[in-house]
Amino acid sequence: MFELDVRSRKPIYEQLMDKIKEMIMYGILKPEEQLPSVRSLSTQLTINPNTIQKAYRELEREGYIYSQPGKGSFVSPQQQQPTQEQQQDMRERLLKLFAEAIYLGFTREDLMKLYEQAIQEHERGASS
Repeated sequence: MFELDVRSRKPIYEQLMDKIKEMIMYGILKPEEQLPSVRSLSTQLTINPNTIQKAYRELEREGYIYSQPGKGSFVSPQQQQPTQEQQQDMRERLLKLFAEAIYLGFTREDLMKLYEQAIQEHERGASS
């Protein structure tokens, strides 16, 4: 279900968060679907349960998942309107990514193609 790169400089919990977010955005994980338990995912990935717990906690803070004591963690229902905090956080992250892309030589056209690709992938995921 998840593949993580233990040699990456990116922390394992962030890699796990990114994978889960991606699976939610592309409709692989559906709203209200239960996520694997911390213990089972820890065994499957052979990583510390605290690492998984940290990823789940952050995903919950960001609104991607919610937890029910004694039952586990579940994908949040799709939000129709993001909160102002979520929008502001996304703006800041996008600005940093755009600045880095421009520094690395991406053109306006390159960035627009990527934006169009993201829309197409989102629409494909939403239709499945």
